[in-house]
Amino acid sequence: QVQLVESGGGLVQAGGSLRLSCAASERTFSSHAVGWFRQAPGKEREFVGAISWAGSNTQYADSAKGRFTISRDNAKNTVYLQMNSLKPEDTAVYYCAARNTYYSSTYLPHDYDYWGQGTQVTVSE
Repeated sequence: QVQLVESGGGLVQAGGSLRLSCAASERTFSSHAVGWFRQAPGKEREFVGAISWAGSNTQYADSAKGRFTISRDNAKNTVYLQMNSLKPEDTAVYYCAARNTYYSSTYLPHDYDYWGQGTQVTVSE
């Protein structure tokens, strides 16, 4: 069982930056692909980006390309989501999720087996 804890959310002005962290309880976290998703009030959960378990491949939603970067530090059992040039429409609860070991990353929420509790990101005008 992998437990995930997100942190780093908060209130930021448009154009600002935040770095979210997703820390895992398991030492074998390096074997898990990790995705980031977000959910705004009244909207469905949507894909933001993902990183392969080896860290060699990343994929992003169109809304995140060029602004967001996912990376991982397997020595720290942590995956990061660096968000730059934030916009008010980025306001949402952000979740990280992990797949079972050695599965590829995907953009589909139902492919992920473990979820964090989420962290709120609010971008003001």
